[in-house]
Amino acid sequence: MWLAEGTPEGIGLFIPPWDEVIISSLCLIVIAIAVGKYGVPRYLKVLDERAEVIEGGIKRAERAEEEIAQIRSGLDAEKEAARLEAAKVREEAKSDASAIVAEAKAKAGDEARRISEAAQRQIDSERRAAEVSLRKDVGTLATELAERIVGESLKDSALAGRVIDRFLDDLESQTAAGKGV
Repeated sequence: MWLAEGTPEGIGLFIPPWDEVIISSLCLIVIAIAVGKYGVPRYLKVLDERAEVIEGGIKRAERAEEEIAQIRSGLDAEKEAARLEAAKVREEAKSDASAIVAEAKAKAGDEARRISEAAQRQIDSERRAAEVSLRKDVGTLATELAERIVGESLKDSALAGRVIDRFLDDLESQTAAGKGV
């Protein structure tokens, strides 16, 4: 029809005929209804699913960050507790070592005193034995000397004992007088 009338001129070049506008409008309305009824809901559903997945991922990431923060704080607390425990163990070890050293010193001191006392007793006993032996030897020598000087045998044991005792007493008094001067 349009071609029968001739070629349009002027603004008519840009204005389509009414029957094409109506058919095009009806096609556009049918397509819009079909897209609006079937396409848009599916598109919105896909967008909603993607949004949920993204939000779920964000929430999981936030929970993971919170868990990591809790784990870190727990680890820090455990690390601090371990440091405190190590310090406590070191202090206990130092005090135990000090106690062991003090105990060892006390035992060593007791042992040294015991050994010293035993040595002193041994020395005293040996000194007494030496005094007895020396006294006997000096007495024998004094008796022999007295027999030679007097020229008689001192067979009387009581007399010999008195002579020896007097000689030793005189010797001790001379020794004591020599030390005192």
